[in-house]
Amino acid sequence: MNRFSLARMLAVFIKEFQQMMRDRLTFAMAVGIPIMQLIMFGYAINTDPKGLPTALVNLDHGPLARSFSAAVQNTGYFRIDHAGFSEREAEALVENGKVQFMLVIPPDFSQKLIRGEKPSILLSADATDPSAAGNAISALNAIVPLALRHDLIGPLRYLQNTAPAYEVRIHKRYNPEGLSRYNIVPGLIGTILTMTMVMLTSLAMTRERERGTMENLLATPVRPAEVMVGKILPYVLIGYIQLTVIISAAFVIFDVPMVGSLPLLLTLIGVFIMANLAVGFTFSTIAKNQLQAMQMTFFFFLPSILLSGFMFPFRAMPVWAQSIGEVLPLTHFLRIVRGILLKGNSVAQLTQELWPMLVFLFVAGFIALKRYRQTLD
Repeated sequence: MNRFSLARMLAVFIKEFQQMMRDRLTFAMAVGIPIMQLIMFGYAINTDPKGLPTALVNLDHGPLARSFSAAVQNTGYFRIDHAGFSEREAEALVENGKVQFMLVIPPDFSQKLIRGEKPSILLSADATDPSAAGNAISALNAIVPLALRHDLIGPLRYLQNTAPAYEVRIHKRYNPEGLSRYNIVPGLIGTILTMTMVMLTSLAMTRERERGTMENLLATPVRPAEVMVGKILPYVLIGYIQLTVIISAAFVIFDVPMVGSLPLLLTLIGVFIMANLAVGFTFSTIAKNQLQAMQMTFFFFLPSILLSGFMFPFRAMPVWAQSIGEVLPLTHFLRIVRGILLKGNSVAQLTQELWPMLVFLFVAGFIALKRYRQTLD
């Protein structure tokens, strides 16, 4: 009896395998998460963003200016989809996050270049995410000696034999030193809140069901909406406690600037927290145990952290990955928190990021309430 029995081991193996197959959600997660990781890391993640939206302010309109703007587009890093704007309008596009770069060619560019006065072209870059603009700026510097080689012929050939006949001045806005902590630390606010808010809410509700205390709650006259809001509000408080710790560390330890309004940031963070808590509440109505709740939390957190622009440049991802990322509240929250901290954006400038979070909150809350009503039945 003390000897190892292959038959007994095989019986235990069959029993355990059958038990695992009965838990279809866990099995689906075990298969689905690796597939999702392969797809995202293999196709969606790209550290060399190209085709970055650029606003062109061409005040010269001469052939030399047109040749330079064409050379900029030929690098593949710049996509000029905003032209004919004034410099003030182009600056507003950069400030609102609609474009990554603003390229300004002065009105006397061709005239000064022909006279040998070495004119300057301005490239203003949104450097809130240094990794998104770094390769594009390097490519631009590389084409400066070559962009006009087909135009500097005949009487202008002598300009090819000297130092570059013009210069490109790079203005890195909002993060001139290119410090990665200005990008990462504000992003950590969103990623930490996403993970903890979804996980804590889903585990709390699932734990009550496992312990049998949910039946006592259902026996009371409390309505589903009241249960949902009552369960969520304590975690809103926890979220703000976490926020206080992270922001204090950001200011005191990492010296992250605070250009915008702190009350505005705290208000919009409340919307973000509620959206994630609604997701956690929905997961709690689906999960049969705490393990499943943890698995679903990870299944939501993984694409959030990879497709939101926190770890990798958002504009470097393919269109289908960006479409998924636009659905996730973390994507819009990252733009909000970086816009307030680094750019000083107002609520009017952040409306385009606020309404998707509100829609997500409404949909997630509706599904959670609907699922909870079903559990009552």
